[in-house]
Amino acid sequence: MWKELLLDLKDRGVEEILLFISDGLKGITDSIFSVYPDANYQTCCVHLARNIAHKVRVNDRPKICYDFKSIYRAESAEAGREALKEFCTKWQSAYPKVTKSLSENHYIFTFYSFPKSIWKSIYSTNLIESFNKQIKKYTKRKEQFPNEEAMERFLVSQFDDYNHTLSYWF
Repeated sequence: MWKELLLDLKDRGVEEILLFISDGLKGITDSIFSVYPDANYQTCCVHLARNIAHKVRVNDRPKICYDFKSIYRAESAEAGREALKEFCTKWQSAYPKVTKSLSENHYIFTFYSFPKSIWKSIYSTNLIESFNKQIKKYTKRKEQFPNEEAMERFLVSQFDDYNHTLSYWF
């Protein structure tokens, strides 16, 4: 399923993708790397935190989520890896499955290889999800557009603004 979607993008002219960010969808990394072998992949840390929160006791949620933030809010990849070791050491006995899944996830630290100024926008899919929600909100009110071309111009301008903002960070 994912591979067909990516192949369709490639067929329509997308030659290179620098970074994929997702919430750990099954089979997506294999599909990404088979179609775009030079791409980077980042697991959404916010989705990881939510997933962890659902797998731990309610009383432990605030503490474990606070500790997890130290992993992706560290000052460097090395500090993040050290924070992951500390996290796993602290929570291993209570939550071995959680710590094992995190220690085996090779895509938590990808964002550290990008400029620090954009880390917060790429360790999570929240920025993209927020943009998509905004587009959906405006295009639902189709009566504000006199025709399809007007809506298309609006969407193109929104995408252009979004891309311009991202290119400013790079």
